[in-house]
Amino acid sequence: MAMSGSRSSRALIVVFSILLLGINSSDSQSAETIECSSQDTTFELRTGFVFTAPEEILDTRPDTLQLSECIEACRLNSSCSALNFETGLCVLFRTNAFDAPEALTKSQFPVYTIYAQRICLANASELCAQRSWAYEMVPSFEMSTFVRQKKQAATRRACMELCLNEQTFQCRSASFSATTGECSLSDMDRFSVTARSAYTNTPDVDYFETNCVDDPVKMCDFQRTEGRILKTVDAVFQDVETEEACKNLCLNANFRCHSFDFGDTGDKVCRLSHHSASSLSQIQDPYLEIPEATTHELTSCYNVTIDCRSSDMIVRVKTNRIFSGKLYAKERPNSCVTDVTRGLEFELRLGYQDLGCDVKQEGLGKFFTEVVIQHHDQIVTSQDVGLALRCSYQLQNYTLTSGLDLSVASRVPTIAEESTVVPGPTVVMKIAARQGGDIQTAQVGDPLSLFFEIQEPNSPYSIFVRELIATDGIDNSEILLIDSNGCPTDQEIMGPINVLNGTSKVLRAPFDAFKFPNSDVVQFKAIVTPCLPTCEPVHCDVQDYLGYHRKIESMGKRRRRRSDAATHDPHNLLVVQSIRIADKFQAAADASPAKTKTASTESEVAVLHNTDNVSQHHSNAPPCLNLLGLLMAGALFLVAQAVLIGAWAFIWQKRRQTKMAETTIESDRRFFSTTYANNAYATS
Repeated sequence: MAMSGSRSSRALIVVFSILLLGINSSDSQSAETIECSSQDTTFELRTGFVFTAPEEILDTRPDTLQLSECIEACRLNSSCSALNFETGLCVLFRTNAFDAPEALTKSQFPVYTIYAQRICLANASELCAQRSWAYEMVPSFEMSTFVRQKKQAATRRACMELCLNEQTFQCRSASFSATTGECSLSDMDRFSVTARSAYTNTPDVDYFETNCVDDPVKMCDFQRTEGRILKTVDAVFQDVETEEACKNLCLNANFRCHSFDFGDTGDKVCRLSHHSASSLSQIQDPYLEIPEATTHELTSCYNVTIDCRSSDMIVRVKTNRIFSGKLYAKERPNSCVTDVTRGLEFELRLGYQDLGCDVKQEGLGKFFTEVVIQHHDQIVTSQDVGLALRCSYQLQNYTLTSGLDLSVASRVPTIAEESTVVPGPTVVMKIAARQGGDIQTAQVGDPLSLFFEIQEPNSPYSIFVRELIATDGIDNSEILLIDSNGCPTDQEIMGPINVLNGTSKVLRAPFDAFKFPNSDVVQFKAIVTPCLPTCEPVHCDVQDYLGYHRKIESMGKRRRRRSDAATHDPHNLLVVQSIRIADKFQAAADASPAKTKTASTESEVAVLHNTDNVSQHHSNAPPCLNLLGLLMAGALFLVAQAVLIGAWAFIWQKRRQTKMAETTIESDRRFFSTTYANNAYATS
């Protein structure tokens, strides 16, 4: 096996290459081999082919353990036009297969050869930066499916340039027919397509696969193939400590690495290759059979990025292998899902206010959720990937630059602008009685209020509220109470947002307690926007109970100021609060202390801080009487009284009859006793 083995075996291979008869290159150059600038110079590979032209050899470099080193040696030599590479041997040539096509044949060496030749592609150094070669060519093959575009090209070099410069999609491969001039561009290649039928043997068609794309290199899985390793690899590294370190070398290589082996050809030896079983179908015996050896082939990788926005997070997934399945929120697989069909890139939007996605809030400006990349449409398998996602917002400090005097009052005023660091406001929403008293329980119809308050007393911010919604807590129903302009949508449910204490640092939204039919939990979510120095009310056109339209003011619009352009625009804040509200019929049954606890207010984490210290509240409102309930109770009472009276009369009558019978029997007994005595006396 030719690698870092014995020098004698490598010398025999070199001598054998030199003794092979070559064919003189033609004097006329092909249209492919035109004069090329260094910016447009790159290389094309052909695996399993060898160039045999002993008289054209420029240099022979033994102990070359990396294909990129061999290519760079040819690049730096202006006379070099092509090369042969085996593990441990690099041979440079003056001419190439364009000028001497007869000299290029299938490799017959025990260790198959990789042939590379210099080509000229427009903008190659810019579009394929830091890559030693741009394409690998496989003659008589094509990507028969997954063709995105078909174009006409005069030469195969022109077809390569069409793929390299494609803007509408990421071109990974191209197939060129010399007979028809048809150039078929595809966003798939041999590694991204799982079906072997997509890559077919087709005469007179050349297949080109790019090395210029950036594959995902995170969350990668490798499949172990026991008992064999590749005969020729792209790079050999020595003194690599662990298999994990070898894998990292593969994932971070300057080429698209698809397999590696570790420790099979020597202690701490790591070998990398851009090939795997899916790209070696046209090579005869590419593997060396060794029972105790193991080749690790790359199967799937997932690069996941998160775009954290003011009201949502967007998770974007990029994979190296064609994916059909779904991406969904782990806790909401049906309501928060993206279905994917044969894609390499896909995304899922998770709104912070979207109960269908149920994004959790962990603390100060931190949001958390879990998503699953599932391959099968219905079931979870071992191939699936679960991801934990977090977005953290640094809302504690803002750097503001303005003409406002934020210094102490005794300081002499200055016309110069001042820059200072102003802490961002911490906003709390709480549910309380109408006048602000704490509540512990609430019933439908109780007069309540939502309070929005900046916790820092010296904060320069004011606030306004918009997009206030109420939900039932179990994803079934929701209602918009305050619209995006800050106006109430239905005054019968909630009135306008008012300012307390003459400042918009504390706002109140009055409402009468309500609940949804299928849940006793009502959850409120609102967007709170800080503004400087004050927030101007919005004028709302609402309809009152009698159907008349009138104008009201609500704290729902920022005042536009001349210094707005110079002032940092604060982020919107999401605040959340929930409460359990009982209906009238449950109030009597829930009078026990144990059940009263279930009607207490529940606090959830707000955007900026935990609201664990928010006090619980109770309502002093008198209970409402239900007329129908009173009537039913009265009727039941009367029926019970009638039954009792009837029972008592029946018992009394029975007792009276029994007493009369006993009196009659006693009288008869006395009568017979007296008669018997008289008769006896007379006889005597």
